[in-house]
Amino acid sequence: MSDSDWQKTTIDAAQAAEHPETAEAVAKIKALRQSIDNIDSAIIALLAERFKATLQVGVLKAGAGFAPEDVKREEYQIERLHRIATDAGLDPDIAEMYREFVVTEAKKRHQRIADAGGDPGILDVFA
Repeated sequence: MSDSDWQKTTIDAAQAAEHPETAEAVAKIKALRQSIDNIDSAIIALLAERFKATLQVGVLKAGAGFAPEDVKREEYQIERLHRIATDAGLDPDIAEMYREFVVTEAKKRHQRIADAGGDPGILDVFA
C-alpha cells in the first residue's frame, strides 16, 4: 500500500472536526479491526491445537498401519462442516476451503509420520 493510499484510510483531528461522519466511520473501523485481530489470534491458536491432535492421530495411524487418508471421515467432515457453515451464516464454500486446507496438511503430516516409522520427529517440535 502506497503512502497516498494509506493516507486515504486515516483521519486527523482537523478532518474529524470537519467531517464527524467520517471520524465515526474511522472509529468503527478501528474497533472492528481490533475484533478481527482478536479473532485471527483465536483461529491461529485453535489451528495449532487442531494440528497437535491430528499429529497424535497420525502417530496412532502409523503405529496401527493405517493409511494417512480416511475417505469415510472426509465425507463425514464435508457434510458436517457444510451444515455448521450454513447454520452460522457462512458460505459453505469457505468451510470447504478450510476443510481442504486442514485435511491436505494433515494427510501430508500423516504420510511423513508413516514414512518415519511412526516418529513425528520435527513435526512434534510445536506439540
